[in-house]
Amino acid sequence: LFNMLIAFVFCFIIALLAMNPKALKAGDIPAKAEFIITVSWPDNNPNDLDTWVQDPAGDLVWFRAREAGLMHLDRDDRGLANDTIVVNGKQIVNPLNQEVVTLRGIAPGEYTVNIQYYETKNGEPVEATVSLVKVNPRAEVVYYGTATLARKGDEATALRFTVLPDGTVNNINT
Repeated sequence: LFNMLIAFVFCFIIALLAMNPKALKAGDIPAKAEFIITVSWPDNNPNDLDTWVQDPAGDLVWFRAREAGLMHLDRDDRGLANDTIVVNGKQIVNPLNQEVVTLRGIAPGEYTVNIQYYETKNGEPVEATVSLVKVNPRAEVVYYGTATLARKGDEATALRFTVLPDGTVNNINT
């Protein structure tokens, strides 16, 4: 009976050690991405462009639906709106205008990336640059191009591409 008790305690300790996951370092956030889609427009431009991405299943990511399927809108930029912070009594402006969508897995099929001229502060046309970067196993720029939106309300297909089951990209067009 005593030997059975020792065996039970031994098995319990082994099971407890096996269940203890490694603790994350402070501030370490594991993030996985297969592709990163970036839409940017000139720094200090006050206008608001929005990015819309549709996956092969018909799921749509945009500023009101920041997650859908394996897609995530990581950054929604509003031009110069909300780009000012106060640090030690001094006002600091972030001039960067950029929206970022990550694809956190490989879902084979066609993706569509649209850009919408959502809000204007100066009424001028805006030229946006669009990039598609395949992250794994190493960063590789798959597409880099531009699209010009003339006025508020305009929308343009900036990029269409097909992801194959092995993660390669083909049929890139606009």
